[in-house]
Amino acid sequence: MKILVDADACPVKEIIVKLARQRSIPVTMLIDTSHQLNDGYSTVITVDKGADSVDYALMGRLSRDDIVVTQDYGLAAMVLGKGARAVNQNGLVFTTDNIDRLLMERHFSAAVRRSGGRTKGPAKRSKADNDKFEAVFRDMLD
Repeated sequence: MKILVDADACPVKEIIVKLARQRSIPVTMLIDTSHQLNDGYSTVITVDKGADSVDYALMGRLSRDDIVVTQDYGLAAMVLGKGARAVNQNGLVFTTDNIDRLLMERHFSAAVRRSGGRTKGPAKRSKADNDKFEAVFRDMLD
């Protein structure tokens, strides 16, 4: 098992590294060229700043027993399709039971925005969000 992280906008990188280091699980952080990262533990892979370039690079490194941390529903769906596990930065574990609904909600929200409407953005990140992610992620690793 290894952990792969869609790390460009991931707010829980430190938690991931802390828990992975405790268990000696390898971590690969994937970023595009507009970001820099060095946490002293992870392997960092930098890819071109193209649309979905991090997603494609991540999928090329993914194995069935891996865990992916991403907030991208499309990437999560591909991860599940490959038999691996995925979780977002708030501790939502993506499953075959919830991914279709999440993708549909994303589609409807995008349609509203394209037609000039507004959709509610995410709430400001809190310590409780980090705590929930840490608890869920710890369970996934154990």
